[in-house]
Amino acid sequence: MIVFLVKRLANAALVMLAVALMAFLIFRFVGDPVQLMVNEQTTQAEKDALREGLGLNDPVAVQFLRFVGNAVQGDFGVSYRNQQEVMSLIAERLPATIELVLLATIISLVVGVPLGVITAIHRGTWYSEGLQFLSIIGVSLPSFVIGILLILVFSVMLNVSPAFGRGEVVSIGWWTTGLLTPSGRAALILPSVALSLYQITLVMRLVRAEMMEVLRSDFIKFARARGVPRWRVYYVHALRNCLMPVVTMTAMNIGSLIAFALITETVFQWPGMGMLFIQAVTFVDIPVMAAYLCIVSFIFVALNTLVDITYALIDPRLRTARG
Repeated sequence: MIVFLVKRLANAALVMLAVALMAFLIFRFVGDPVQLMVNEQTTQAEKDALREGLGLNDPVAVQFLRFVGNAVQGDFGVSYRNQQEVMSLIAERLPATIELVLLATIISLVVGVPLGVITAIHRGTWYSEGLQFLSIIGVSLPSFVIGILLILVFSVMLNVSPAFGRGEVVSIGWWTTGLLTPSGRAALILPSVALSLYQITLVMRLVRAEMMEVLRSDFIKFARARGVPRWRVYYVHALRNCLMPVVTMTAMNIGSLIAFALITETVFQWPGMGMLFIQAVTFVDIPVMAAYLCIVSFIFVALNTLVDITYALIDPRLRTARG
């Protein structure tokens, strides 16, 4: 188990090192940092001094090692646009994104799992086929189209939910949340639903496929033969044995939701990390772009590594597998 753990952690470190190289190349080749930080009145001597202070005259290898060392400590420099430390900007926006992603994940599980069970148990019926058809639409529609439609219906036509913003938030230490205020909860509904629709379809289809396979198992047939109530066969024995892939997919897709929430955040003007990244791209704010890339990649790698370790703890065969 120790060898397996060391290998997984080494693989994670190599992936993060490759991501750090990509982020460093952004610093090197997407514009000149000095030109982006100074104004037109800055003299050449001041530019040269700034370049020397930033270490841009050092060899590339030295600059890369310095970048990696600073990134490990959470230091990504100063934002060119806001003239603030990048990590402080991300710390301000991170609660909004985490809150949105967690609520979207909960919605996808609460809605997707029951729908998957229903379509598996009642396959062939008109409502099961209808849900299958709707799931195809949910997978096919882009998230920005879903967001615009939700705003049109519930904000413009019905006027029951805010169209943009986060509403009033409450600070708990450095963390800010809108769940404790009526306007914050109201503002969270539409973006979380828009972000969760794609996940709902994935969860529903996965649960349906797993349930149909489990229902053909011998232990399910034996339970029916013993006279176990049908609801208990479906919702206790069968469902419990098909949730492991759902949990795995959900854990891994949290990173995807964080990465791709930027589209939903842009549509709803949600002040999260995705919105910060879009603004950084617009104004060529390289430190923010590099920090976003590293942080999102770290979340992906950490979740995948945790899933691998959890599988190895559950199934000892994975710890001794060759190749």
